[in-house]
Amino acid sequence: MRVLTASAAQEVSLFHPKVLLLSAGVTTTVLLSYRFYRRYVRRIRNYLDITPEILDNHQRLYGYVTRVGDGDNFRFYHTPGGILMGWGWLRQIPTNRSLLKDETLMIRLCGVDAPERAHWGKPAQPFSEEALNWLHAYLNGRYVSITPFSIDQYKRVVARAQVWKWTGKKDVSAEMIKEGLAIIYEGKVGAEFGDNESFYRKLEAKAKSLKKGVWSLGKKLTTPGEFKKLYYRGD
Repeated sequence: MRVLTASAAQEVSLFHPKVLLLSAGVTTTVLLSYRFYRRYVRRIRNYLDITPEILDNHQRLYGYVTRVGDGDNFRFYHTPGGILMGWGWLRQIPTNRSLLKDETLMIRLCGVDAPERAHWGKPAQPFSEEALNWLHAYLNGRYVSITPFSIDQYKRVVARAQVWKWTGKKDVSAEMIKEGLAIIYEGKVGAEFGDNESFYRKLEAKAKSLKKGVWSLGKKLTTPGEFKKLYYRGD
């Protein structure tokens, strides 16, 4: 009769099918828990937390608009999991600007350019204040979902933004184009549309035919891209 030593018995027990199944179960649980944490619990505090994986997978993020600073961008406070993870009742969104420092993403609306406001002594474009006021009324203090595509040279997250209205979920870029308060982004570098470029162009053509917003200027219209070349790039 063969007698196993203590070390041999321990080695055999480690490779017992039940032990292997238990180990596999623990490993799987840990892995799934980590993935759940990264996807639904971990808060994206600023652009440095945006990983290539998030951009490549176009991972949708849910959060709150804390400020609208211009006609085509806004500050976004990530609230992963929304109300199910306690946001709004157990976990509160800061309102003090100092507490929001380095805690928000600057979102640049994908596919569009709004008229430029006055900066550094440069004149404002027609409809720049209308674009800002419209976006502020449409988004500020509301929960939105964003789909990140890239990070631009100004450390802004270029993303598709969607917000729920009583008529359903709305694409913010598309709604601005409809109103004639933004046009299709003209630059070749940094242009991001997701899969919506043809849709946006159809909306722009309709707004132009109806002479809505900036299109009411006719031949006097200077596009935001042309304006920036003239006043900010010295071209």
